[in-house]
Amino acid sequence: MPNRHHLELAWLEDGIALAESLNFSKAAAARYVTQPAFSRRIQALEAWVGVALFERNRRGARLTQAGEVFFHQAPDLIRALYALRSETRDSVEQRAPEVIMCATHALSFTFIPDWLRNNSDISRDSAFQLVSATLHACERMLTQGGAQFLLCHHHPHMQLHLPTQKFMSISLGQDRLIPYSIPATGPHSAKWFVDAQQGFPFLAYSEDSGLGRIISNTASLHRLTRNMETVFTSDLAATLLALVKAGEGVAWLPHALAAESEKNGTICRATHHEEKWTIPLDIRLYRPAARLATGAETLWDSVLVGHQASPP
Repeated sequence: MPNRHHLELAWLEDGIALAESLNFSKAAAARYVTQPAFSRRIQALEAWVGVALFERNRRGARLTQAGEVFFHQAPDLIRALYALRSETRDSVEQRAPEVIMCATHALSFTFIPDWLRNNSDISRDSAFQLVSATLHACERMLTQGGAQFLLCHHHPHMQLHLPTQKFMSISLGQDRLIPYSIPATGPHSAKWFVDAQQGFPFLAYSEDSGLGRIISNTASLHRLTRNMETVFTSDLAATLLALVKAGEGVAWLPHALAAESEKNGTICRATHHEEKWTIPLDIRLYRPAARLATGAETLWDSVLVGHQASPP
């Protein structure tokens, strides 16, 4: 029987992964361990707590009442431990405080470079690390303490998995999702128009993509695209841009990413009614509401200049 007097941090992170997916196979894959080893670690966590946290069934697992209580607070504990470790190291190693920001792929390419150039003190005053990933992966990093900040697109219709009582955010800019196609015979004449009655080959985002989450939760676009032939699915807006330029179909792309290709005429807008099919986006920076390590708080204070914090 596992020693109940010794808790491993990895067990907590395993439990949070399982509480999120409620599927042993998916959670084990997310934690990069085999399923038998993962199951043993969950059992060890339950033995340490002294009660069952999950109920197993053929479809996977579900949280017990005790599990609901435990995993409501466990992410906060992990974030606090990582923040304490970071601040402790900074205090004795005489190094720049470490700040980790995760950002969705599209913003890593389009927004971050100019933002850092215009805010040089951010990278100068800390050991700044950027992690580019899907929104789903970024949410996991932020909630589990692997990063202090998350930068992503936001829309009121999307479902962001960040409880408002535990996280706050700042709007740093705006963007738009616009449908694009290759030109038919020349610039400004699209091969496909989304307003037309006929279908078009649809280039879609994956479920892990934040932009895909926005499109699927915008009723008018969901109704339009659900009966279209989806010819390709990707996490990356940059991949869909390349496929639009190759003439493979229509994709909703962030204007900041597509603007240069639109300007040189390799793609064009696939609509005559932009107000109907264009989605306005906010670019938001998220952080835990609880106090962060010194370096992260310094960054947040610098970002607050000229902005106003708000819930997610």
